[in-house]
Amino acid sequence: MPLNQKIFASSLAILFFVFVMDLARRKKLRVEYSILWSFTAAVIVVLVFWYDSLLLITKAIGAVLPTTTLFLFGLMFLLFLNLHFSVKLSELSEQVKNLAHEMALLTAKKGTRE
Repeated sequence: MPLNQKIFASSLAILFFVFVMDLARRKKLRVEYSILWSFTAAVIVVLVFWYDSLLLITKAIGAVLPTTTLFLFGLMFLLFLNLHFSVKLSELSEQVKNLAHEMALLTAKKGTRE
């Protein structure tokens, strides 16, 4: 990988890492997600400086180009992230439904007392 590409990719990964840490510090991003995104930035830095590992993975999965490997893993990452958010959304929907039921019961009890 040419030096200017390494500098560009590593700079973007470091900026991304700093941005994630700032979001976590300001409590705009939960710790569980900041760990995930920090890990993602670290993987990008590792692949930038150890490009041979990307070539090895590309050969192992039978892809022709390293960009295909990056695209495949990026797509898989987004797929798993969407699945995770779907599970979280389902849990939150269930909690909202239960809270609405409890609120209705409490309101009904309060109405019978008056």
